[in-house]
Formats: sequence, structure tokens, C-alpha cells
Amino acid sequence: MDEQRGTPEKLIFVYNADSGLGNMLLDGAHKILQPSTYACSLCSLTFGAFTEKATWKRFREAHPVEMVFLHKDEFNKQYASKFGHKFSFPIVLAETRSGLEVGVTTEELNALEKTENLMDLITKRI
Repeated sequence: MDEQRGTPEKLIFVYNADSGLGNMLLDGAHKILQPSTYACSLCSLTFGAFTEKATWKRFREAHPVEMVFLHKDEFNKQYASKFGHKFSFPIVLAETRSGLEVGVTTEELNALEKTENLMDLITKRI
């Protein structure tokens, strides 16, 4: 994120999963049965099979910047046409006065092994 623009107005976390109860149940089962092949590292870092990780929840609630969490279908509906960007998912975006900036790339998220690694990365960049 560009330091000249200051602190982002909000961080937008976009999961590599679609919204809806059916998708949530399938994703939860996938995380339990075949975690190594699960396609959303952001989901794995912030959630257990069905609930938000306590460590992540405490970090999120204490962070001074607003955090918004969207599934990729929700993001595409709310943001893609507005900003005209195409992103790979999962991703963390920073909404600034000048638009959306990539805060944490898909590749970076996929390389993280623990929730604490994500928290450290966000803390360093914001």
C-alpha cells in the first residue's frame, strides 16, 4: 500500500469461495476431509471448519482499520464493476481515497502457514 495515501479507509478481505449456506457446508467439509486441497488459504487462516478462529477474531476486533469480509461472488457484485479491476482470490484489498490497492496478494496468502503470520503481515503494512 502506498504510504503517501495514508491509512486505508477499510480493508476488504475476499475469500476464494462463494457465499451461501450450501457453499459454506461444502467448504467446511472440504477443510476437514481434504485440507491440503482446499482452495481458499484466507478461509483456512481465519476460520476453522465452521467458526472464526479466536486469535483472528481478537485481532480483527482490536484493529483500528475497518475490515470487511466478502466471498468472491459478493465482491464481484459490489466492487468489480465499480472499479473495473480483476483480481485473483483470495486477496486483501485496501480501500483508499484513490481506489482499491492490493494489500496482500493471493500468492502471499497462499504462502502463509499460520493465522499469526497473516496478522503480522497486516500489522506491518497498515
